[in-house]
Amino acid sequence: MASSASSRAGVVRITDVAALAGVSPGTASKALNDTGQLRSETRERVRRAAEQLGFTPDGRARALSSGRSYTVGLVTTDSSGRFSIPIMLGAEDALSAGEMALLLCDTRDDPLREQHYVRTLLARRVDGIIVTGRRTEPRPPIDVPIPVVYAFSSSTDPADASVVVDDRGGATAAVGHLLDIGRTAIAHVTGPQRHRSAVQRASAAVDAAGEAFRGPPLYGEWSERWGRHAVDLLMRAHPDLDAISCGSDQIARGVCERLRELGRRIPEDVAVTGYDNWDVMALASRPPLTTVDLELEELGRHAARLLLDAVAGRAHRGTVELPARLVVRASTLPD
Repeated sequence: MASSASSRAGVVRITDVAALAGVSPGTASKALNDTGQLRSETRERVRRAAEQLGFTPDGRARALSSGRSYTVGLVTTDSSGRFSIPIMLGAEDALSAGEMALLLCDTRDDPLREQHYVRTLLARRVDGIIVTGRRTEPRPPIDVPIPVVYAFSSSTDPADASVVVDDRGGATAAVGHLLDIGRTAIAHVTGPQRHRSAVQRASAAVDAAGEAFRGPPLYGEWSERWGRHAVDLLMRAHPDLDAISCGSDQIARGVCERLRELGRRIPEDVAVTGYDNWDVMALASRPPLTTVDLELEELGRHAARLLLDAVAGRAHRGTVELPARLVVRASTLPD
């Protein structure tokens, strides 16, 4: 009678779910909270009953019964969101399957602000933290008594769980593509030499190009202005140049602008590749850029899955390197 009365009132309770599934309310609660030692068939039967009745669990009761908050913190130094937003979207994809919420904390690259946010997240009893940033340099770990996964920027502690992008593999793929389309004189233009990503991408480009490389790699700014200036330097030193690989889409867009001003056709005379697959730059470039996609959403999903495993007592150790993806457009192959 209680079950039918609550249903008539429009409120579905855990007792209703239990009655429909043929289990006790305690068993139903354990099944829906993914706790306890239950058979998979029992959990599935309870979940089907909950779905059939449209049962929505009480978040506070769920947290109290499981000892968890079902929230995760994402701490980032990337104020612009250029890298952290795609990572956050991917993490939310993975976390939503467990009905978990994500709290974004932007430290603005300020260590004191980071400490404040970490303390705040601990006070909120988050189940774990994902740490990310705008640079690929390894960063010091945070000292907290809950699971932590580092994404994009790895931890300096090799025992910590980190997920990063294979920058060398991405640059190798871009130069390999240039060789495949018959380019024989390839240069590389990238960002500051103090940046790990710039050095890794340049080193990979040199190795992949082999005898076709026209060096040395040119290091400068992550900017279109530097891309334009680099073209003048390259064309004076290597008039036979027929391809330029770039360490970012911003640089590549500047390279394309200057080549057009000099009367060089892209890609007929000089093929150009970028890096990052930043739509704002890659698609707005003339022509649209062949570039390397960092697959940041997948990186976020992978980091969140590692964190969920750690929360469940199956912590991973060490660094996972995920592949980048070459996206071919008109800057290397005409439409």
